[in-house]
Amino acid sequence: MLSSTRFGAAFLPRRATVLLSVQFSFGNSAKVLPCSTNECDEFLPWLERKAGIEVSSVLSIGSSTHGRSLFASRCIHSGDCILKIPYSVQLRSDNILPEIQRFLGDAASSHARLALLILFEENLGQASEWEPYISCLPQMGMLHSTVFWSKDELDMVQCSPVYQETIHHKACIEKDFIAVQQVDIIFWALGHLPHYCRDVTFEKFMHAYALVESRAWGTSSKELSLIPFADFLNHDGRSEGTLLSNEDKEISEVIADRGYSAGEEVLISYGKFSNASLLLDYGFTLPYNTHDQVQIWFGMSQFEPFYEMKLELLDKHQIAAMDDANGIETVGNHFTIREVKSARGWGRGIPLSLRAFARVMTATSCQELEDLVREAAQNDGRLARRPLMNKIKEIEAHQMLLERIETLMQGYSPCILSMQLKNTCTENSQLEMRRKMAIDLLSGELRVLRSASMWLKNYCTSLSGG
Repeated sequence: MLSSTRFGAAFLPRRATVLLSVQFSFGNSAKVLPCSTNECDEFLPWLERKAGIEVSSVLSIGSSTHGRSLFASRCIHSGDCILKIPYSVQLRSDNILPEIQRFLGDAASSHARLALLILFEENLGQASEWEPYISCLPQMGMLHSTVFWSKDELDMVQCSPVYQETIHHKACIEKDFIAVQQVDIIFWALGHLPHYCRDVTFEKFMHAYALVESRAWGTSSKELSLIPFADFLNHDGRSEGTLLSNEDKEISEVIADRGYSAGEEVLISYGKFSNASLLLDYGFTLPYNTHDQVQIWFGMSQFEPFYEMKLELLDKHQIAAMDDANGIETVGNHFTIREVKSARGWGRGIPLSLRAFARVMTATSCQELEDLVREAAQNDGRLARRPLMNKIKEIEAHQMLLERIETLMQGYSPCILSMQLKNTCTENSQLEMRRKMAIDLLSGELRVLRSASMWLKNYCTSLSGG
């Protein structure tokens, strides 16, 4: 059974690093010859001895503009299997010491368990059987997920949903850290605190946690794994290649999706992730990401006319409504908007559930709500999945969406312009890099919002006969 899942945080459907392994691709991959070092020369033979099989005969480790990378050591053809890594040489969350597993119970996530395993092996130093791999992982200060950004840096993306998601995600990591601290306390009371737990600070834990989020893969059984050598492969959003897990053979492998010449960097896809997901989970962005999307909150006040009736109608037709996380007296949901490729197209980037929600919200009488139910029954049974027969109400619903989107757009352009005008000559390279990431993120989200705005304008104009 084959499967492939790149694990990440629970963000927009959701996760590399800079210097040691920056897992991203800016357009076409440059043809850069590998730079040979003793560390690189020794890593693959060590892994193959540990695995007991040949991992790869066509890849070598080197450096490119992306950081640590894998290159074709000879010609590769489309369809070739370019690496095989047995489960036996993968670090899994269930490899953590049994006594730690027992005390953790269900209190900590799989990410937290694997982060603890990294800290354990790291503290063993050269005594660790995984030392050649652990030593290749990015060190503190080399990751660029937004959870590591300073307040001033995070303010650069304040108009994006990434801002609040970063705060929420950091709180989730803190929750996992508290669970780890409880294990600390228990072991201290029993008089046999593991030596690697003594120095676990939140900063160290968050770093290890981010390593897991940016590098771990999952199998069909949802097992979380760090896969040495495979995680040196960098990301190309246009690639069709990915890492596959064969549960029957207990092996992970990569099949080349195209041909590569000797000396060319080999790239795979981590998934169809937006810049929001890439930035939060992996710590990089793409200059033009075709998978960009924007998650917006659309709510309904509890003082809305016919509120209970509308809520019941939405619930009955499985258009979920939840309380506003900010504590405001509204219910609604997060909807994901994707780029509408054609202003005169079908608007597929705008979710039908969002359009249905807007049609329900703009109803001002029981009769209008009953008409929604009747029209649904006459079509495919789904609520407001087709244009309303009442063109005036259809226009009103979509104009409300348009106003909401254009309000969001107003916050983007000033932020982007402000960052573009900043003088970076005297600033450190890290801030300059993160500013570029922020610009990539906001520019992509603004492009998505503009496409939705244009489609909504044209849709309303066509209905009004303009």
